[in-house]
Amino acid sequence: MIYLDNAATTALSPAAIESMTQAMTIFGNPSSTHSHGREANKLLRQAREDIAKVLHTQSKNVLFTSGGTESNNTAIKGYALRHQDQGKHIITTAIEHHAVLEPVEYLVEHFGFESTIIQPVDGQIRTEDIKNALRPDTILVSVMAVNNETGYILPIQEIGELLKDHPAAFHVDAVQAVGKLPIYPEGWGINFLSASAHKFHGPKGVGFLYADQMDFDNFMHGGDQENKHRAGTENLVSIVGMATALSESVAHLEENLAHAQQLKDTLLDNLTDIDYYLNESQPSLPYVVNIGFPNQKNDLILLQMDLNGFSISTGSACTAGAVQPSHVLQALYGRDSERLKESIRISVSDQTSIQEIKLFSQKLKEILGG
Repeated sequence: MIYLDNAATTALSPAAIESMTQAMTIFGNPSSTHSHGREANKLLRQAREDIAKVLHTQSKNVLFTSGGTESNNTAIKGYALRHQDQGKHIITTAIEHHAVLEPVEYLVEHFGFESTIIQPVDGQIRTEDIKNALRPDTILVSVMAVNNETGYILPIQEIGELLKDHPAAFHVDAVQAVGKLPIYPEGWGINFLSASAHKFHGPKGVGFLYADQMDFDNFMHGGDQENKHRAGTENLVSIVGMATALSESVAHLEENLAHAQQLKDTLLDNLTDIDYYLNESQPSLPYVVNIGFPNQKNDLILLQMDLNGFSISTGSACTAGAVQPSHVLQALYGRDSERLKESIRISVSDQTSIQEIKLFSQKLKEILGG
């Protein structure tokens, strides 16, 4: 079996597995005051400091969560509800993950907020469109760092610079960027940043939220953990694994990025003799390749590749396992575009080999009759 769906999740790194195995022997509750609890709390503090170091921030600005979805919901709903007396207008984009779009929709439907959804122009989200959408009552702008379906890198730094002159808070869903690109929220004008461990070879079910100020309504209640900002006993073993995986990814960031580019180049070089198009906007991250084949149904390609031992996807994994039309491609090309039915997503990691890409390309061409 060859795995090429790393935008959905990545394999645990050996270093993460080792650190988690060691952490399993530290069974105390980090909130307990006895020696077992203090030992666990020491691990928790170290993990928080390691993640803060990667972000070039202070450990007090790192809040542990169950993953990107909780981090997004905490930032968007928590901040909007806390500050709704200052305005009820939110700006986001049409190509965001559902974990951003649905919380915004929830606020609109249940609390009377208004939202402006920025549409892509020529495949890109333009800073000028966000500027034009800003209103005096805009309290939150939420824009992803890297699109999970196409690899498009959004102009986060430009948007952060724009918002320095506006009171709206800036939230960035950085789930597909953290561990793959340098991202420094304090220097980029980011108030909230979401990340998920299983996107950079950490465990599933754990993530973090960077917040320059913990100024939001709590998403979880019932305890004083995370300095009273997120109730519930911390998932210490997974948190340790996340910190290890992130530190390791960032330490090899440049070589991993170069490897991903080599994998993408190899894939496209091996497909030059068949008809295809790329669903791609520049700049883009080479870890994700969204590619379409005219008159070829993507659900059949997905099935046939799976039967031949290759795991790929048609888009986001957060649609209950169903092959559904991509809302991202709809935003880019229109609801009636054939690309929605013809496109697949191939996503790699530093653990993917050149040989695996060559084998994939060969089998894909066989299936497509090339």
